[in-house]
Amino acid sequence: MAKKTNDGTRIAGVRQAKAQFSALVHDASNGREWVISERGVPVARLVPIERDALSLKERLRRLEAAGDLAPSRRDARPLPPPLPLEDGLAQRLLQRDRDGR
Repeated sequence: MAKKTNDGTRIAGVRQAKAQFSALVHDASNGREWVISERGVPVARLVPIERDALSLKERLRRLEAAGDLAPSRRDARPLPPPLPLEDGLAQRLLQRDRDGR
């Protein structure tokens, strides 16, 4: 059973969070904040992303500043066009690979 703080944040132990991770992520995507605790001590926070608040450029800048994303060392090269394949060939090759043939 999850505990609640005075501000409505829910607290889950690591074991509960692991067992119910999908439900916690769903709650977070709907605006609810979760604190994950280990032996009663808060160790992590699961919060909703403010998607509309930040532009892509600003989110990338923040990730770079936090060291979670490395900026490109050079300008990106244009990619060549994809090779033409007979209809359905790529799917058949993927399935063959998955089947171990």
